[in-house]
Amino acid sequence: MDMSEETPQSEYILRPMNCELNQLSMPDGSAMLMQGNTAVIAGIYGPVEAKLQKMIYDKASVEVSYSPIKGPTKVDDRMTEMYIKETCEAAIIVTFHPATAICINVQELEDSGGMLACTINAACLALINAGIPMKFTIAAINCMIQKDSEDIILDPDNIQLQEAKAEFTFAFDSMDKNVICCYTTGCFTETEFLKTMDRCKQASQYVFDFYRNLVKKYANVI
Repeated sequence: MDMSEETPQSEYILRPMNCELNQLSMPDGSAMLMQGNTAVIAGIYGPVEAKLQKMIYDKASVEVSYSPIKGPTKVDDRMTEMYIKETCEAAIIVTFHPATAICINVQELEDSGGMLACTINAACLALINAGIPMKFTIAAINCMIQKDSEDIILDPDNIQLQEAKAEFTFAFDSMDKNVICCYTTGCFTETEFLKTMDRCKQASQYVFDFYRNLVKKYANVI
């Protein structure tokens, strides 16, 4: 992993990741992903025939449904759907399957911090599992800046997030490590923003390596 010399390698360590593919029998592809104690399951249906009002004649439409662990879908959940949709849409080669729909269903299982990053990563793994053609894969990283120390903490859990003055989620593509999506809360300077983005970009390699090893393991099954 290409780490900068000034920053110790330990600072790029994320919470342990575990994933099971093909957990669901009905979808065309699925992935249950745990990052620390945060867990989601994503299922892909498609390409399927698109509903008339959502059909795009020259490309596939991407539809996302996100379900919280309890209660009805809230405004924040709709925003999560939008981030998953826009991120996955950037990665999928939508022109391969015109006039169809690719449906991504994500179910929250446990939220222990970094939920948006976990959902994007799970959706990406489920797309790989479903064999959907993609230009690149996506790795999402969550991080925070601590109130008092101003330290950047990668992949914080809920207890650490209570001490956050700002929280960031970045998603990067596997080709050029460009930012595909970015979600922020709290107050921060431009310097802090760029520093956290760079730290997350370095850490994204860990996620891409995890994908690669996982796909190798499941190569006979997929």
